[in-house]
Amino acid sequence: MPNLEWSDALALDLPVMDDTHREFVDLLATVDAAADDTLLAHWAVLVNHTDDHFGREDEWMQTTGFASSNCHSMQHKIVLQVMREGLQRGEAGDLAVVRQMARELAVWFPQHAQAMDASLALHLRRIGYDPVTGVVSVPEALPKETIHGCGGATCSDSESPAERTAETV
Repeated sequence: MPNLEWSDALALDLPVMDDTHREFVDLLATVDAAADDTLLAHWAVLVNHTDDHFGREDEWMQTTGFASSNCHSMQHKIVLQVMREGLQRGEAGDLAVVRQMARELAVWFPQHAQAMDASLALHLRRIGYDPVTGVVSVPEALPKETIHGCGGATCSDSESPAERTAETV
């Protein structure tokens, strides 16, 4: 499978998020190209970057009315846990599992960015959220109730399955 490369399709028009995503893609490419003797060091850098990356996004969600139990944050938690387990397995000598995880991340990331992160970026732009300062410039646009699900109509807990299906047809 070819390496994941940064493209305009991954850009979400939120510079801080786009910069972090570009770094993720670059670090993943470094892991993919790494020789066996440097693989774990590069993987550890990617894991640390991803921990910070997901932590920031999770903080933005909490600050702006997404539930801490939403599926976006849950996906972050699970992916990071699997990456950490990969590091442990790699340290135990199983480099093949780390390489397989890198390939899987290259498939997972565009889908995550274009769905879940795109919804978050749209939400943050609507409320005028500045990820650097944490200031909301349009506080009246903040959700009245905490957003559950991933923030999109197709996975909101506030609708019945029939309502969600009707919207997607």
